[in-house]
Amino acid sequence: MSAENPSDEPVITSYAHAPARTVAAGGVTYAYREFGPRGGIPVVFFVHLAATLDNWDPRIVDPIAANRHVITFDNRGVGGSTGTTPKTIEQMAEDAYTFVRALGFDTIDIFAFSLGGMVAQDLTVAHPELVRKLVLTGTGPRGGKDMDKVAGVTFYDIFRATLTRSDPKEFLFFNRDATGKAAGKAFVERLKERTVDRDKDIKPAAFLSQLSAIKKYGRSAPSDLGIITQPTLIANGDNDRMVPSPLSEDMHSRIAGSTLIMYPNSGHGGIFQYHDDFAPVAVEFLGDGR
Repeated sequence: MSAENPSDEPVITSYAHAPARTVAAGGVTYAYREFGPRGGIPVVFFVHLAATLDNWDPRIVDPIAANRHVITFDNRGVGGSTGTTPKTIEQMAEDAYTFVRALGFDTIDIFAFSLGGMVAQDLTVAHPELVRKLVLTGTGPRGGKDMDKVAGVTFYDIFRATLTRSDPKEFLFFNRDATGKAAGKAFVERLKERTVDRDKDIKPAAFLSQLSAIKKYGRSAPSDLGIITQPTLIANGDNDRMVPSPLSEDMHSRIAGSTLIMYPNSGHGGIFQYHDDFAPVAVEFLGDGR
């Protein structure tokens, strides 16, 4: 089944107003949003741990959608997508492939963050013909050092956030200095800009399945990233506690011709803290999709 794709809709370039859609494939109904001008190769966004459609920073997605067809989606069993959340990254990658092919695309660009970057790497290794360009942010390679400690860091920061009645992302994504605290609060507020047709929260069972998948990924034998020949942009903060920053350098050294950007005095959400700097770089890297 292919997704509804009306041709008479006005071009929407604000994620706050991106139409919500669904497509059925492989026994799963996937929830997704799309906006930006149609035509050419779409940019598909792969989201982070515990995230739904409402967790993309509009200061990142909106600039890209100014001249590209952008698609965001919920992983199987997350948010508005049906089914049971896989406990392996490999299966998440196959689900992503099923979703993209159900929309009728045989070539995509990928923008991935955190868990999404792990899924994107596995998808690119398994289906290299599908991917033209790759943006990997706040993520690390299969078998990367300390990748399996994500769960411990996550639960610790959720606890800290609960004590201060804060959003856990303020702790998980940003440094706890004055700059990081301000950036974290601003980021969380931007996620509230969409006020209608918001997504469902992730369920605890799905969240635990994702954590299990990341742990297995971290303890697996490394993938051969040398087979990734697609132009690749890698970015992170220099103090990422969730997915250690040195892993971005590791990926950079193993993906020939890749570009690496490390943002100073920032953590897992470095690209969100430095969105004014990063968004134009991502737009230029992704190009016009033709």
